[in-house]
Amino acid sequence: MRKPRVAFICVHNSCRSQMAEALGKHLASEVFDSYSAGTETKPQINQDAVRIMKDRFSIDMEETQHSKLLDELPEIDIVIKMGCNVICPFLPSQYEEDWGLDDPSGKPDEEFHRVIDIIEKNMVDLSRRISEGEIELQLIE
Repeated sequence: MRKPRVAFICVHNSCRSQMAEALGKHLASEVFDSYSAGTETKPQINQDAVRIMKDRFSIDMEETQHSKLLDELPEIDIVIKMGCNVICPFLPSQYEEDWGLDDPSGKPDEEFHRVIDIIEKNMVDLSRRISEGEIELQLIE
């Protein structure tokens, strides 16, 4: 059976959702496949996010990820909204939740670290809930 596909979405797919995709791959790849996307794209991932993720986790998001649109994703089982403060993009799924994160773009490094800490905690919890069957999914090949 295939692993669940989790999409982390926000409008621009350049900062929070990219960090979540990277942390999902780093922390939970044995439980689910991680993707990120938005309704608009940026020419590059937020450079503060790239630098801080490299420093904290030795993850180079520019090597493995790029800004993507929702229609570039495969069929998704779980949608995690990052916290859009506007209308979040819609993506069909079997389960959805909103992590309500503030966008750290343009803010000091401490704000990036605070958001990353929350993403990391939520990622571990999401992985546990999927593993223990708290989130019921019908996984069709």
